[in-house]
Amino acid sequence: MEAVCAITTAWCVASLGEALLAERTWPHENPLPLAILTAALLLRACAVWYTQATGHRAATDTIGELRRAVVEKNAALGPRGRANQAASTATLATAGLENLRPYLTGYVPQLALSATVTPLALIAIAVWDLTSAVVACIALPLIPIFMILIGKMTEGSSARSLATMRNLWSETLDLVEGLPTLRALGRSKGSERIVADLGARHKKSAMTTLAWAFLSSFALELIATLGVALIAVSIGLRLVSGSMELFPAIAVLVLAAEVYLPLRLVGQQFHASTDGLAAVDATFEVLNAPTVGEAERGEGSQCPATPDLSTSSIVIQNLSVAGRERLAPADLTCTIHPGDITALRGASGEGKSTSIAAILGLLAPTSGSIAFLAADGAVTPLEAVEKEGLWAQIAWLPQRPVVGPGALREILEQALPTGIEPASTEAHDLIEGAARATGLHTHVVGVHGWDVELGRGGTGISVGQRQRVALTAALLEAKPFVILDEPTSHLDGESEAMIVRFLETLRERGSSVLMTAHRQALLDIADQVIDVHAEDAAVVS
Repeated sequence: MEAVCAITTAWCVASLGEALLAERTWPHENPLPLAILTAALLLRACAVWYTQATGHRAATDTIGELRRAVVEKNAALGPRGRANQAASTATLATAGLENLRPYLTGYVPQLALSATVTPLALIAIAVWDLTSAVVACIALPLIPIFMILIGKMTEGSSARSLATMRNLWSETLDLVEGLPTLRALGRSKGSERIVADLGARHKKSAMTTLAWAFLSSFALELIATLGVALIAVSIGLRLVSGSMELFPAIAVLVLAAEVYLPLRLVGQQFHASTDGLAAVDATFEVLNAPTVGEAERGEGSQCPATPDLSTSSIVIQNLSVAGRERLAPADLTCTIHPGDITALRGASGEGKSTSIAAILGLLAPTSGSIAFLAADGAVTPLEAVEKEGLWAQIAWLPQRPVVGPGALREILEQALPTGIEPASTEAHDLIEGAARATGLHTHVVGVHGWDVELGRGGTGISVGQRQRVALTAALLEAKPFVILDEPTSHLDGESEAMIVRFLETLRERGSSVLMTAHRQALLDIADQVIDVHAEDAAVVS
């Protein structure tokens, strides 16, 4: 469409110019070329607008799908899959993939135009003046040649720029997360030097990218200008000598720029979008990483099963997980019976939280096995379990539970069992009862009210108050299996009685409870206490 409009525009301008200069006929005296010219310009403007509008929508959908895939894959990789690259992955999923937009909205459409507009414009020029077409073909290959040369010079710079940006974001996020600790220790005054250093490094990276972009644009503009100038000089000399008609001269001069424009914009858009291509490469590195248990299942494995955790026991045999040059846990063997409270005891770093992650299927064991023993004696290995069905039966409260954002009452209403309307009297009674059982009513609602707005991660209330919100939500969910990772880690000694009552309530309800604990009050209420220990990998080997 744009090629036809460009050729039509050149024909109309040439007709109007020849009539005005050679025949002294004003455009309004011959309105047909003027009307066609107006229609061609409007049609081309509409085509450009439609291409850009649909391109931006398509780019937004594509980037959104890639972001969703990165987030889902990162969750499937488990807590250790990219544990040291959390901030880097966050940068990739946000600003990194956003750099793909110039490629999708600029480079790809211009590549399509260069495949249509440039050859059709050359054909039209050859029809009007073969000499000008030959001159255009001589200068035309210089554009891709310079594109390749500049691409060789900038090879790897986009990947380095993306890596630098991800490192800067990672360091910035670490600094922001650590500021409360630095302030508590009285060392926040030195943070401005770190921020200044991060800013200087970001400026250097950005200026390097801009320098290459300006160099690329300058070279391509110069070649395109020289190409049009060569055609113009050739036409001017032949017009002076009288060997060329006025109509083809004007038509070729108008259309000459259209020969070089698509290729010039292809080179410009390509170098502007290399950051996005580097982000795509990094994205597929994440997407191609094997997930937990993927290698063990392989092809031809049986259909995934979903054990009933309300009646099934969890049998752990010689479970060992390698990490940081040691096995933590090492040779863990136990059975978690339905309806019991099971406590994992051990020093920090011995593998209690790692054991929980392995039971959830988030970490692949280095050795040993985890299986589910049903009431009828059927044994289902963890590798054959459908993870979504397993997780749907579990309420998991890590050491730092994630709550919010939203109003406190709305957060708790989302935890209500299926079939209970949030606005019903039953829902109100359930929430009130759970809030009183966990002390939420006294320590949070009594202080902030039911309508307090919690930010991302539960900001707006203390860590201990977030713990109570998470405990209340777990009580409302009424899942058959509840996992608590250090439930008293952010609560004072007086709150132990509340945790004990909470555990007794879960046991009376028939829920199985697996918790990591240090305090004696929690160990006393447990039906069984399992000691977890670690061993150095060198000793084991």
